[in-house]
Amino acid sequence: MNKIILIGNLTRDPELRTVSNGISVCDFTIAVNDRRGRNQNSDQQDPAQFFRITAWRQLGENCAKYLAKGRKVFVSGPITARTYQANDGTTRVSLDVTAEDVEFLSSRNDSEGAGYTPAAPAAPTSSSVTAQNDGFTQVADDDLPF
Repeated sequence: MNKIILIGNLTRDPELRTVSNGISVCDFTIAVNDRRGRNQNSDQQDPAQFFRITAWRQLGENCAKYLAKGRKVFVSGPITARTYQANDGTTRVSLDVTAEDVEFLSSRNDSEGAGYTPAAPAAPTSSSVTAQNDGFTQVADDDLPF
């Protein structure tokens, strides 16, 4: 099985294009911090790994619409390593992921892309079924069918 799961921040705004047969494709790059070798007393930043992400069709259109540079995302899908010649003549490797799932972890209004802010919880109702802050629904014993 070839599948990678990543959480990172966009390094630039996504680019949406349409291929010759009319299918939408969105390309963007994310930086994923690597904390494995970090010294707790060090002021050095974590080294980052960069991944090129390609999202097709409706997923790509949503990425182009709702993502921007700095936003945090979850991406999963197959990964491909490809080599290319850089302008200076050196051989480099690019890590490309074809997105099967993309989840937006930063809110749309979050200009820093620092994190997700949940919506305000629903107000409880006066019926026997009430909404709770934790996302569960409380049901009165009289309403149970057994």
